[in-house]
Amino acid sequence: MGMLQEFKTFAMRGNVVDLAVGVVIGGAFGKIVTSLVNDVIMPPIGLVTGGVDFSRLKWVLKPADPASKTAEVAINYGAFVNTIITFLIIAFAVFLLVKAINRLSHKQQQADEAAKPVEPPADVALLTEIRDLLKERR
Repeated sequence: MGMLQEFKTFAMRGNVVDLAVGVVIGGAFGKIVTSLVNDVIMPPIGLVTGGVDFSRLKWVLKPADPASKTAEVAINYGAFVNTIITFLIIAFAVFLLVKAINRLSHKQQQADEAAKPVEPPADVALLTEIRDLLKERR
């Protein structure tokens, strides 16, 4: 039972649960960004580039030979270009997300600071305390 208890303690740690939530949300966010790239951003890029599909671009080292049934040997640099474009878009989307979160937290900090009562300077507080003590003596 000792190992089971240790595992339960490990699995229920705050950091492990937070990490699990981050992985699940990251996976969902990845699907959103993939859809953004494939369905929203790539069509206009394809239109601007004249309908070139980057994924089909390749450098053929050895063409396929149907007679000897050998497959084509090629460097698929178009898929690499697509991956780079996708990475840049994902990085930019994450940048915008972090920037928005920072802006919201900064506004929250400003609201919290504005809600705090402003304490008088130390010399004014000391003079106020002396005044109150003198009033009590009378």
